[in-house]
This record gives sequence, C-alpha cells and structure tokens, in this order.
Amino acid sequence: MQCYNCGAQLTEKPFCTNCRADVSNYKKLISFANYYYNQGLEKATVRDLSGAIDSLKLCLKINKYHIEARNLLGLVYFEMGESVAALSEWVISKNLSPEKNIADDYINSIQKSPSQLEAIHQASRKFNLALGYCYQDSKDLAVIQLKKLLADNPNFIQGHLLLALLYIDAAEWEKARKELTRCLRIDTANTMALRYMKEVDAALKLEEEARGGKRQAKKEEAYKYQSGNETIIQPINVVEQKRSGGWIWGLLCGLAVGVAAAVFLVLPAQVQNAKAGLNEQLIASNEELDKKSVEISTLTQQLEAVANENAQLKRQTEALAGNGGQMTTVETLLNAAYVYLETPEDVAALSEAMELIDRDVMESPETSEIARNLFVKLMAISGTDIAVSYYDIGYQAFRDADYDTAIENLKKAVEYDPDHEEALFALGNSYKEKGNKSQAIETYEKVIELFPDTQKAEQAAGYIEDLSE
Repeated sequence: MQCYNCGAQLTEKPFCTNCRADVSNYKKLISFANYYYNQGLEKATVRDLSGAIDSLKLCLKINKYHIEARNLLGLVYFEMGESVAALSEWVISKNLSPEKNIADDYINSIQKSPSQLEAIHQASRKFNLALGYCYQDSKDLAVIQLKKLLADNPNFIQGHLLLALLYIDAAEWEKARKELTRCLRIDTANTMALRYMKEVDAALKLEEEARGGKRQAKKEEAYKYQSGNETIIQPINVVEQKRSGGWIWGLLCGLAVGVAAAVFLVLPAQVQNAKAGLNEQLIASNEELDKKSVEISTLTQQLEAVANENAQLKRQTEALAGNGGQMTTVETLLNAAYVYLETPEDVAALSEAMELIDRDVMESPETSEIARNLFVKLMAISGTDIAVSYYDIGYQAFRDADYDTAIENLKKAVEYDPDHEEALFALGNSYKEKGNKSQAIETYEKVIELFPDTQKAEQAAGYIEDLSE
C-alpha cells in the first residue's frame, strides 16, 4: 500500500514514515474497498451478478483507482450483455493505469473483431427499436425484435426482462416463466426477475387451481357402490326406473315444488352471490392491473435511462477514438513533433504536419494539459518559420493577382505568427483588391491595433478612409 501524499510504501505504522502524513483512516478506507471487492468477486463466482455489481460499485466509490475491481465490473457487465458499459469501465481502467493492465486485452479483443463491434451496435439498435415499439403499443413487433436480439445475444439481461414483461402483459405465463428462468440462470439474484417470477408463479397457481376444480366437478358426475361381488357405477341425478307407473305423478309434483323453490328462494340468492363474487374478482383484477402498470412504467423508465446512458457512452467513445477525436488529434501532434525533431530544416514537411492538427480539439479543456503544452511549445518554436513560408507564397500570389491563393496563405501566415506585420498588411491588401471591403477594413484595423505608430498603420488608416468613402 502506498501513501496517498508522497507515494512511499506504507508500513504497519499509522503514519507515513516518509512524509509523516496520518494514514490511519486511509488504511481503513482501502481495507473497506478491498472487502467490497472480495465480496463482489465471491458473488460473481456464484453468478450473483447484480449483487456483484453493487459490491464493486461500493468498492470503486471508496477507491476509484482500484483497477482489479473496475476490470471485474467490466467483465460482469459484459457477461450480462451490457457491452457498452463494460467497454466504458475498461477504458477508464486503462486511462488510470496504462501500464500492464489486462483491460488492454479486453479492449483489443473487441476492437480487433469488426463482427463483434457490429454485433454490439446491432444489439443496442434492436433493443432501442423494441423499446420504441413498446411506446407505440406495437407489442408484437417488440417481441419479434427482442427474439432476434436474444438469438444473437442470449446473455442480454435487459432483453430477457423486457420480453418477459411483454409476455406477462399478454397473460402468456409459461413463456414469461421460461424467459425469467433464462434470466436467472445468468444472474441468479436479479431482483427484477425474482419479482416478476413471483407474479408469474401466483398466476400459474390460480390457473392450476381453476383447472383442478373443473376436474373435480367432472369426477363427481358419477359415483360407485358395491353390490355383492360387483361394483356398480351410476351417473349422478339419474334415477333408476321402476316398473310401476304410479311414481311418475309423485316425481312430477316434487319436481314442480323443487323448481318453484329454486325460482323463488334459491335462485335469487345464488344470483346475488354470483354478482358479489364477480365484483370482488373485478376489483382484484383492477388492483393487479394497476400494480403491473406501475411496474411496467418503472421498468420503462429504467430502460430509457439505460438507453440514454448507452448513447452517452457511445458518444464519449466516438469523441475519444473517432475521426477528429482527442486520440487522433494527439497522434497528429506527436507526428508533427517527430517531423520537427527529425528534419527541423524541412519547413514544408513541418507545416504540412501542423496543418493536420485540429486546433479546436487542442484548445478544448478536455484535452490533456501535456498535449496542449506540447502544441504551444511547438508553435512557439516553429511558428515563425512556417509563417515566413506561407507569407512568401501568399505575397507572390498577391503580386500575380491570384487573390484567393494569397488570402489562403496569408491567413495561415498570420495564424502561425500573429506578430507578422507584413503578412497581416498584405492580407488586408488582398481583401481590398478582391473587393471584400468589410474583411479588408477589419484586417486594416487589426494592423492599427497591433502595430500603432508604424508606416503600415498609417497606410492602413488611409485605406480604411478610402474604403469607407
């Protein structure tokens, strides 16, 4: 363990033996961070990926320089199908510890495989498309997109959860249970999956109980009894016929009395009970529907936040590594420095290399201070020579009445050496001869401002007066 103040190796003492700084609390924080890292590692080993993410985030919240925790967090994200989040963690890890970092291997394994990069891009596109279908209430199309997504990325947890939610909304409980089971195989303690599984199991239990009641009713449609050595099976409500005919009138009278009693006594009570039961079922169904609507809304907001985060990380990655990004601009700066060190007398090659540098990126506060200092130093060393080269080309073009070429080169001369009086004055003359009065006046005013009390300033003032008239 190293001292946070001077970087010296710490001993068992509660203070740094080199700079005498108090490191007792610092050691406790590092111990807590290591504890959460070990906890996250144990959870990841048993595929409790959600718990591992929580523990590793706590570790990094305490110690953001814990490279092993950040690399493991990227692996957990990658295992859950969150490739963009994984790349983000590995890039941060590489920036914090550029030397001997296994994150280099993880990033290179993805960047060197165009098919894998395309698969990551397609996964994000399909998931966002499925979300869009959900917002448009085109749930069938959303299910199709999610099936395609999960066929290519079977470990994408968010895809499994959204597909299971769509199945729950359609009351397809078995399909929802199958998706949730796949989700829990990947992440054994996923809170959202367990919550959905509880709802699905409850719904399947109700269906099973309903089917069991129907089977019991069918079984009771007949009964058995023993007569001697024979078993007699007789349907219920089937009365054995007798040979005598007098029983018919008694049966008819009893039937009439029973029908009257059912109509006037039993039937109204049963109708009332049935209405009460239906009302209770309707209330329970409405409560369940409200609960599911809240859960769907919550999940949709979470998915929207994930989609926005993915888009932001993608933009950050493109800003760092894409064309015109910081990494590309730094490479062109290093190339210009190399050209100057190898051939300091070759002004043409140096100016060509300097032209490739994106000035906006160099002036951005997001660019490292070292790169900006190198650029400023390189401009200070070589700017005057490059400006003279551009001035010679521009002034010759001005004398040849090629004012567009003159303006282009003289502007570059002024850019590389703002104190080049002749170049700035010639630029104003080129604008004047081309007929661009506003630019000419503006340039002459700069001559007066930067070089007062000079012959060029007097000439510039006269030209401004002529152009104004």
